[in-house]
Amino acid sequence: MDTPSFSSIMTLRKGQQTQEISKKQKGGANLSFSSKVKGELSLHFGNGRHCEIAEIAAYVNIYGQIAVFGGNFCLKIQTENDYAVKKCFTLLRNTFNMIADVSVRISGQKRQTKVYTLLVRDAAAILQATGILTIEKEQKKLKKRIYPPVVSSICCRRAYIRGAFISVGSVNDPEKNYHLEFVLADLSAAEQLRDLINAFGLDAKVVERKEHYIVYLKEGEQIVDLLNIMEAPLALMDLENVRIVKEMRNDINRKVNCETANLNKVVGAAVKQLEDINYIEETIGLARLPEQLAEVARVRLEYPDRSLKELGSFLMTPVGKSGVNHRLRKISSIAEALREGKGGIE
Repeated sequence: MDTPSFSSIMTLRKGQQTQEISKKQKGGANLSFSSKVKGELSLHFGNGRHCEIAEIAAYVNIYGQIAVFGGNFCLKIQTENDYAVKKCFTLLRNTFNMIADVSVRISGQKRQTKVYTLLVRDAAAILQATGILTIEKEQKKLKKRIYPPVVSSICCRRAYIRGAFISVGSVNDPEKNYHLEFVLADLSAAEQLRDLINAFGLDAKVVERKEHYIVYLKEGEQIVDLLNIMEAPLALMDLENVRIVKEMRNDINRKVNCETANLNKVVGAAVKQLEDINYIEETIGLARLPEQLAEVARVRLEYPDRSLKELGSFLMTPVGKSGVNHRLRKISSIAEALREGKGGIE
């Protein structure tokens, strides 16, 4: 007889109506980028039992409520996150051959949400395997933390981070901005997760926000690296494609802005030159200028929108750009001297 699946467990007692965990809109057209990442990760399983235990440890550390009844350790995981409860159920079935009790209820009046509860009535084996339950000097101790032996392998670290992201992670639409975060209720848990992520050479940081602790990354390249670490290749490709387009767009904008600034500078200089030449003509006349300056002045008046190099080619004796610029600067100095009543021409 086949082991029951999560879908079959979700059959409601009343009326025997099957209620599967939310399909998240088949096709995913309206899904957020964050939901798409979680959907992809929820379908990915580790290299072996050790990786599955590491990912289970993430769900238990984040969501787990542990109690003792009749000498048995009971584990309850309660969340609105259907990805997390479905993945955790499947991992428990595959790894420990345990079929957890699963129930769902509707919470809230205006904004109705589904709250899922996963219950394991004898969870000692799970808690010991994940390092949450230890026996020290014949004393059983419970401590929700990242147990080093559970994440000693690189693949197991990947699995733990994957479980943490499915549980409490989110990533912004890369079209808008680059930001990935994990929202945790405990500072110690946040710092442990940060250190686990940074063991891969990243630079995750922790910040407090509204009584929660946020482990976050804000650089596109590091978010790509983390998606690779969690083994979400489809999401990684989507983000990389967006990054490439954005970088090309930004590069084009920079070039356009640079060219626009240079053009504005050239236009501004030409306008100033024309103002100075016109002022000299109105006050003393261009004929009073030395012949070389007068010739450049007339050419500039005739070709107000041409470059300095082009102006130089229109002279009787062609000169280069620097020669034209030198003469125009002399004309400007004469105009300024005339404006200040200093004569202007020596």
